[in-house]
Amino acid sequence: MLHPESAPATDRARVLTQAVVESARRLGLGSSDLKNIIGASQPTASRLLNGRYVLPEGGKVWELAVHFVRLYRSLSSLVGGDDELARSWLKSANKAFDGERPLEVIKRIDGLIHACEYLDAHRARL
Repeated sequence: MLHPESAPATDRARVLTQAVVESARRLGLGSSDLKNIIGASQPTASRLLNGRYVLPEGGKVWELAVHFVRLYRSLSSLVGGDDELARSWLKSANKAFDGERPLEVIKRIDGLIHACEYLDAHRARL
């Protein structure tokens, strides 16, 4: 379902929404983490994860959602699709992020972009 103020969802919006939900599920993230990563409100993040909201195209939430899916895809590629290992990486302190857990870093826009670039660079080495 769409948020009442939203225009009809496009195929792109439905695909991105499904990708965000699946990425969050595979990484073991709930609505509290997701809201901070993509910049949505708590109720919106909850509705999104429960299949009652489709991301509207454009805007910051859309852009951050695209980067979040990019992060998941890169990380999944690096760990061979092992979601448990991906979750472990996300929740463990990392020297590349000044000892912070990537999960905390990606809750900032610059951190999300940095993590995507970091993972993409390591994926390119494969």
